[in-house]
Amino acid sequence: MTAETPETPETPETPAPETPETPETPEPEGDTFPREYVERLRRENAEARTKAKRADDLAARLFTHEVAALGRLADPSDLAYDASLLDDPAALAAAVDALLTAKPHLASRRPTGSVDQGVRETPAKPAGWGNLFGG
Repeated sequence: MTAETPETPETPETPAPETPETPETPEPEGDTFPREYVERLRRENAEARTKAKRADDLAARLFTHEVAALGRLADPSDLAYDASLLDDPAALAAAVDALLTAKPHLASRRPTGSVDQGVRETPAKPAGWGNLFGG
């Protein structure tokens, strides 16, 4: 045997994929704002969000009170809030009608009319001292 180098399977060498070097882009100097300005904008936006949430809460309360004023539902919160119904009373009444048609058990059970224990006759003369002695 001769001294030969052990044969290794030849593998084609694949060159490593070249990654293009991206030049670092410096940040533009004109796009940054002073800290005080940014903090002021954040405060203003926080106040606007707070006011908007308060307005939404008040609109929902107004909607519930308008539904209660109709007196047709036992619980006014049964009708889901819809901001478009606030401006149109006829549409609100129609929405309540549609809800009561679909779910009649939600109707108000407040008695109306005469709910006495029976029909009462009115006395011919009011009771007084003169009627006690046959007068």
